[in-house]
Amino acid sequence: MLRAIAAALILCGGTLAAAAQGAPAEVLKDLAPSGKLKAAINVVNKVLAQEDTAGGDPKGVTVDLSRELARRLGVPVELVIFRGAGTVFEASKSGRWDVAYFAIEPVRAAEVDFTAPYVIIEGGYAVPKDSPIKTIADVDKPGVRIAVGQGSAYDLYLTRMLKNAQLVRAPAAGARYLDVFLGEKLDVVAGVKPIIAAWAKGRSDMRVLDGAFQRIRQAMGTPKGKSEATLKYLAAFVEEMKASGFVAEALKRSNQPDAQVAPPGS
Repeated sequence: MLRAIAAALILCGGTLAAAAQGAPAEVLKDLAPSGKLKAAINVVNKVLAQEDTAGGDPKGVTVDLSRELARRLGVPVELVIFRGAGTVFEASKSGRWDVAYFAIEPVRAAEVDFTAPYVIIEGGYAVPKDSPIKTIADVDKPGVRIAVGQGSAYDLYLTRMLKNAQLVRAPAAGARYLDVFLGEKLDVVAGVKPIIAAWAKGRSDMRVLDGAFQRIRQAMGTPKGKSEATLKYLAAFVEEMKASGFVAEALKRSNQPDAQVAPPGS
């Protein structure tokens, strides 16, 4: 009898752990099938994650959200490092990650289920100092060539929206679009505005255009196929993280004043 009771306790241990953290067993199995939460962290987007040059774990709002979600599930977290949102998306069917942090885009929605956004980031342009391009509206003209990171949110958005300008796509991994912009002497470089602005600030030959061409809605995503209960759990988690001030504090700790906490339910 004692052996039977002990065996039953072991078998239901996962259920008890999930219940203790407020996560149904179904959700735990869905989000951490390997026994740990594998979170994709894109260190190229420095607004969301900042790489540790000493070789330690990265820091940033996506790292903090991943650790808090794993804590609530009662499992360890594994930070899976990627260098570009396009490479994260390409791995969505590989099993390399359970949750990831993306800009919401129709192309990605075919393979990934999104929560509401937790952060809003602007997409911006930089041009050579002496460029005749003065405004956002000046960019979409015949003959204008724009450097973008392949598969990035702004690449996908500009692919849909531009009518005349030409996109020149750099490899998704790393910040190669900046190298391509300089190396090929292109007219414009597009990217996450705080990153573009920080890069241009150290260069006397560049300027950032006023305004933004896009408001990038960053959300938590999971590969298609999760249960309705899991999607509702993640949606509620993100809303709580916004409402409680968790996201705002994480952005403050990582020195990202230009990122905005997304409105409730947006």
